[in-house]
Amino acid sequence: MLTDYLRIEKAINYIKDNYRDQPSLDELSEHLNLSPFHFQRLFRRWAGISPKRFVQFLTIEHAKRLLNESRSILDTTYESGLSGPGRLHDLFVAIEAVTPGEFKTQGFGLEISYGFHQSPFGECLLATTERGICGLSFIDADTRDKALSILRRRWKEAELKKNPHTTESLMDRIFPVGPENRKRSVSLLLKGTNFEIKVWEALLRIPPGFVCSYEDVAKHIGKPTGVQAVGNAVAANPVAYIVPCHRVIRKIGVFGNYGWGITRKKALIGWELARRYGGELSQESSEALPLRAE
Repeated sequence: MLTDYLRIEKAINYIKDNYRDQPSLDELSEHLNLSPFHFQRLFRRWAGISPKRFVQFLTIEHAKRLLNESRSILDTTYESGLSGPGRLHDLFVAIEAVTPGEFKTQGFGLEISYGFHQSPFGECLLATTERGICGLSFIDADTRDKALSILRRRWKEAELKKNPHTTESLMDRIFPVGPENRKRSVSLLLKGTNFEIKVWEALLRIPPGFVCSYEDVAKHIGKPTGVQAVGNAVAANPVAYIVPCHRVIRKIGVFGNYGWGITRKKALIGWELARRYGGELSQESSEALPLRAE
């Protein structure tokens, strides 16, 4: 049985592959074996906007516009020391990095609780310690074992315990159900090199509904020539969504790769854009955007 997110993912993939034919609501709903009414209602419940509006958010033209906007946004947040302008869907994140000694011992003496849960973007594996969340990864079909194996490799000497009751309360904080106009704070325990930690901290300064380029991140951490190293650090992010590596795209407006799937990256960005814009583009900007999601 398909979850809501898997249906949405299937719809996004269909639009991506058939945008030249301008697929209608009837075609999309038929592809998903749903009535047009139920598909439209499903999509609006998940994204808050129509499928067509959603795809318009994911055009190269709109991505370029966002990149231009985000330069000034990032300059402001870095200069003021803020993690980003206050927004309804912001998470307030505190990072604690492991010490050099803990890094060397690979988590010896650490107890990690983990659980598999449903999120707005499909199933995920969430792992946490007494000091904070240490892992969040999205799961595709039959990849639970792979995700758990990656977690074990990252914390080789730690004791892993399946404890979904502990992680469930954190899921409610990360992906709340109902009104989100309240502060939601989470703590992270991250294991990485000093450079990786610096990049991950930089990603937290990108507000929801904005994107920036790898070059912008490199510039803002004082390593303007380290674009490739920044890309590697972004790819190594162990905490999906909370550390928003999905908000980094190529400077030409192409969304690029994503460790948990390019379609999910587009879904994450589009979902945040829908909330930033309050669900609607202006008529002028709507007409300026072709139905294309490359």
